Amino acid sequence: MAVVEGARRKVIDIGRRALGLDVPADDHTVAVLHSVETDVPGLDRRETLQLMRIRLLGATGAVIMAISALGVGAQPVHQNPTSGLRVLGFFARAHTSTLAMCMIGTVAVIMAWLLLGRFAVGGWGGNPRHRLSRSQMDRTLLLWIIPLSVAPPLFSNDVYSYLAQSEIAARGLDPYKVGPADGLGLYNVLTNNVPNIWRETPAPYGPLFLWMGKGIALVTGDNIIAGVWLHRLLVLAAVALMVWALPRLSRRCGVAPVSALWLGAANPLVLFHLVGGVHNDALMLGLMLAGLEFCLRGIDDLQLSDRRAWLLVLFGAVVITLSSTIKITSLIALGFVGMALARRLGGGFKRVITVGAGLGVIAVGVTLFVVTASGLGFGWIFTLNTANAVRSYLSLPTAIGIATGFGGVLLGLGDHTTALLSITRPIASAVAAFVIVRMLVATWTGRLHPVGALGVSLGVLVLLFPVVQPWYLLWAIVPLAAWANRPAFRVPAVALSVIVSVLVMPRGADFYVFQIVQSAIATVIVGLLFIFITRNALPWRNQPGVSAPSQEPTAYGVSS
Repeated sequence: MAVVEGARRKVIDIGRRALGLDVPADDHTVAVLHSVETDVPGLDRRETLQLMRIRLLGATGAVIMAISALGVGAQPVHQNPTSGLRVLGFFARAHTSTLAMCMIGTVAVIMAWLLLGRFAVGGWGGNPRHRLSRSQMDRTLLLWIIPLSVAPPLFSNDVYSYLAQSEIAARGLDPYKVGPADGLGLYNVLTNNVPNIWRETPAPYGPLFLWMGKGIALVTGDNIIAGVWLHRLLVLAAVALMVWALPRLSRRCGVAPVSALWLGAANPLVLFHLVGGVHNDALMLGLMLAGLEFCLRGIDDLQLSDRRAWLLVLFGAVVITLSSTIKITSLIALGFVGMALARRLGGGFKRVITVGAGLGVIAVGVTLFVVTASGLGFGWIFTLNTANAVRSYLSLPTAIGIATGFGGVLLGLGDHTTALLSITRPIASAVAAFVIVRMLVATWTGRLHPVGALGVSLGVLVLLFPVVQPWYLLWAIVPLAAWANRPAFRVPAVALSVIVSVLVMPRGADFYVFQIVQSAIATVIVGLLFIFITRNALPWRNQPGVSAPSQEPTAYGVSS
């Protein structure tokens, strides 16, 4: 259908040119990112057998990671269920061996994910000869998620901050004014699990998330294990929303649903940091994507008198706004919905103003409801920059500022890193704002699909954000997985996902350099041996007879 739509639009464009009418030009700055994927048959018998082996490899790696989390995971200081146990407590005493287990499991999952890509997106150049079905992808993803969903938190201690800040809200205090140490006391069981850097800081999260956390705190009290479990259930529900929304959004963009799910939902960053790390970014992404799908569904079916379509747009806008009350970043999606809606209603600057005002009223109304009903107020607006205290090397302006400051020290000019960051970060913010405005205009004029324009904007925002945690990369990768399918995007996205997943160490212990080196050597040896042993059983190399089908231009004016 997407191919037919692309051909239809070409014919329309030719007719418009013949009549002297304007035809939206391609936005060649992002044309290299998108093309329409063609349908291909399902897996044959040999490939199905290989898929089963790949699925088993990923599940084995996830189980190894889950077991290693008993030793190197971010287990609680108090109420540790494995403390004192002879067998399960062994992993916490053998740090080097357990770290090697975690690294080996991590690499096994990553290898399985890359191999799965053979049957989802093919080689780097295009579509596979055969593609796995949606049910095969769903079963694979579920099998890889289950072990990590029952394991202790692995790569982050943030969930313990969630518990402490939620308990502050449950006690009737303002989590946007007091940190865990002041609100709960320095010797409180929840405070003791919060990393030292965050014990004095107020909550940087939106009121909807703390409202949910407040409910969890009222149910679990100071039971840390139960609190972690309920927060992880929220994350799993959010990942389910992502799995629901991504295929639907990808179909609108002419991308194979399993391709979008492979890169967006089965991504190691999702498995390790959203599921394993229990991060609330999953809630933001799940609600944002679901709201975007509802809005675009309503816009596609929109007639001035169609009540159902308008209700879909309204509901989607509400859902997107709710996602922004978890982390405000996702509010940008409402702008692209507005531009798509204005274009659907006939375009024109007045339409943009009218639609923008309507969506603004919805956003303000929903936000007022959340802050009022939760009783948390607007204090979250003033704590959004709390994380800026961390200097993240994944952030481009921060990395430039730190590198330049270090160069000044080497030249004997003194350490001016802080002053340089005060220059690089505002410049980066201005550049990001310019790109976002350009993407909004491209959506309004029909040059880019709103999903693609949103993904590009979030990508630029992540790169130029003052602080970038490893899982922040998903802000861009997940929505772009539904639209950007060319090697110019997929290769860097896959490379970043793999590199970051390998480099981030578990947070459950402090490791010496020799422990990391020994574990890395063991992981390399095991990985190479496994590849050698399975060289004929798994599709490590291009399969004979595989060729990428030609790809057609997109229906939104971006050629391949």
